[in-house]
This record gives sequence, structure tokens and C-alpha cells, in this order.
Amino acid sequence: MLRTDLEFSMLPKLGTRPVRWRIADGLVAYEDAVETMEREVAVISDGGDEFVWLVEHPPLYTAGTSANASDLVQPDRFPVFATGRGGEYTYHGPGQRVAYVMLDLKRRRQDVRAFVAALEDVVIRTLDSMNVRGERREDRVGVWVRRPEKLPLPDGTMAEDKIAALGIRLRKWVTFHGLSLNVDPDLDHFGGIVPCGISGYGVTSLVDLGLPVMMSDVDIRLRAAFEEVFGETANEV
Repeated sequence: MLRTDLEFSMLPKLGTRPVRWRIADGLVAYEDAVETMEREVAVISDGGDEFVWLVEHPPLYTAGTSANASDLVQPDRFPVFATGRGGEYTYHGPGQRVAYVMLDLKRRRQDVRAFVAALEDVVIRTLDSMNVRGERREDRVGVWVRRPEKLPLPDGTMAEDKIAALGIRLRKWVTFHGLSLNVDPDLDHFGGIVPCGISGYGVTSLVDLGLPVMMSDVDIRLRAAFEEVFGETANEV
């Protein structure tokens, strides 16, 4: 069984209403996603219900607040969006599940590091439900999968690929942006950047690992994992 101790728990205080849960139809333009997040964060700051929004984007790159221009290897390949989230360059595109997580940490636990660890735990639990072992690394944000079938890294350690990225922002203790999990994106599209500024490692997906899963199935598992870590959700009416 996976850990359920306080280290990763971000359960709400008693009396907090369920988190609204929405799954977008079709591809969502990045500008529209940012506009929606800005609006929803303001609502939550004023006492409105928390919100999780699952989307897919058309192919694009985003630059976090720590992005290094040299890590944008192919600047003309896809649109590039500067964003206020933490982190460096990230790819989004079809076949990748992006979860925008808008929670009020004042209603939960005002601890940013614990929140990031909890998001990683959601991904790890989701992968575990499909018999994939996802792991966190102290020096690399995100979730990683060991690849024993690949050649070892130059230092002799086992090769690892990144399967999920995280990048968050807070405003008045309300979170936005979130995580992206590679279900079946075109992995070649990651070649236009140094993902998250980390070189020497690969990128993988569930399908690349030999799991021909549907996005809808991943969504069910992701929601169950989210509820284990963050509490009850409710379909948006």
C-alpha cells in the first residue's frame, strides 16, 4: 500500500465543500485556460468552491519563472507562452492530461512543499493503480520511471524517464496551474526544449511503457487518487 501519512495529506478542514471537478471537451487554447484559472482563483479567494479542471492542449511550450532561454532548443516549432508558474520549459499537447488544480490552502494546510509533494503523490497513486512504479526525486520535481531496459546513465546509475511534470503558482494561498501526465503524447515534441531544464534524462508516457490506456480510464484513476490525498470531489453542474 502507498503511504497515507500527514507528509502527503492535504485533506480539507471539516465543513469544506467538495472540490468541483470538470473535464474539458476537445483541445483547450492555452490563453483560454489561463483566463479561466485567473477567474476561478478570484472566486475561490472570495470563498467559492475549489476547482480541478482536466484539459488537453494543442502543441505548445510554456516557460516558467525560472526558464532559461538556452533551454528553448526550437523556438519556432510551436507557440511559446510565458507563464507565472514556477519551473522552466514544459511541453503540452494532445495525449497529455493536464490537471489545473485550484485549491485554497488556508482551508487545508499552508505548506507549499507539502502541496507539491501531495500532487506528486496523486500521480504516483494513479500510476500505481496501473502497476507502474512512479518515483519522486529530491533534486528533480516531477514523477520519474526507472528504465532498466535502457543503457545506464554516464555515472552508471539506471536510466530514468520523466512521466509527469509539475508547476504551480499561489495567490493569497490559492493554488493554480498544476500537473501534466503523459498518457500518449507525441514524445518527439519534447525535443524542442530541455524539459524542466533537466538534461541527460528521457521522457516517457503510459503508452510508451506498453500500456495502451484510454484518457478516460486515466481520468477515473486520477480522480480516485486525488480524492485519497485531497478529499471529496463533485461533478460540476
